[in-house]
Amino acid sequence: MDKGDRGTSNHSGVTDFILVGFRVRPELHSLLFLLFLLVYTMVLLGNVGMMAVIMTDPQLKTPMYFFLGNLSFVDLVYSSVIAPKAMINFWSESKTISFAGCVTQLFLFALFIVTEGFLLAVMAYDRFIAICNPLLYSVHMSTRLCTQLVAGSYFCGCISSILQTSMTFTLSFCASRAIDHFYCDYRPLQRISCSDLYVHRMVSFSLCVIIIFPTIIVIVVSYVYIVSTVLKIRSTEGRKKVFSTCSSHLGVVSVLYGAIIFMYFIPDGYPELSKVASLCYTLVTPMLNPLIYSLRNKDVKEALGKILGGKMFLFSSILTVI
Repeated sequence: MDKGDRGTSNHSGVTDFILVGFRVRPELHSLLFLLFLLVYTMVLLGNVGMMAVIMTDPQLKTPMYFFLGNLSFVDLVYSSVIAPKAMINFWSESKTISFAGCVTQLFLFALFIVTEGFLLAVMAYDRFIAICNPLLYSVHMSTRLCTQLVAGSYFCGCISSILQTSMTFTLSFCASRAIDHFYCDYRPLQRISCSDLYVHRMVSFSLCVIIIFPTIIVIVVSYVYIVSTVLKIRSTEGRKKVFSTCSSHLGVVSVLYGAIIFMYFIPDGYPELSKVASLCYTLVTPMLNPLIYSLRNKDVKEALGKILGGKMFLFSSILTVI
């Protein structure tokens, strides 16, 4: 019997799991590894670069960039929870992950992906205040409130992750140890459980409703008010500037929520499609976020230009001395 299908009496007897990953021909593993490596390198460079620019440029010490810096941190962490292990498994014979490693991976991923959803809602609210009530912006979006909103996002992510992870790992895994995914996620873990999943599915569905719908409502309502306000602006240049800022945020929201909603509507009989959707929000979204915000944001481009300009000046000065 294959070791991925060896039975165990319950979850307490499981010491590790097997991450099946993508069901492709072995010769394609090298190509997938290079693809993952390229995307993850861009994630690292983009998000670390974005955080460095925000922390070093005094002009970016505003609530919007405070939230954007936290978004880059969240993207960096949850992609780092997934990508390195997935890349190692392309070259591994066993493709195993320890029970503790699986718990940690699910907990951290759930924590930061939920935090990202709340941060995106906070950023939509920030844009709503900035555009619809600009004179009261500094009053409404105080440093204290911004800190509380970010802390609240992390808190909601933590509570959701604790509930989801604890519910998932109280299941009995007596059917198999082989997780048909490239990381530990609760849906593939449920598939290899022999426990009654009714309560777990109801709790998971309730968490999704509690997390996704309020954040989507905040984003939609904020942008309804933003659009109505922008349409009243007579200046074409003013409209263009506002739409440029908001379209960046809407692009990020669309990619993340589109992939998540698509994944949850995929029937369990299509695991490969689920993996592709998961790939969109575990690696593609963290890669795109810094690109979207830097390419469509004048302030970030100027700050980046200053840093790169300073580096080039230093480099040319060294060459001159040499």
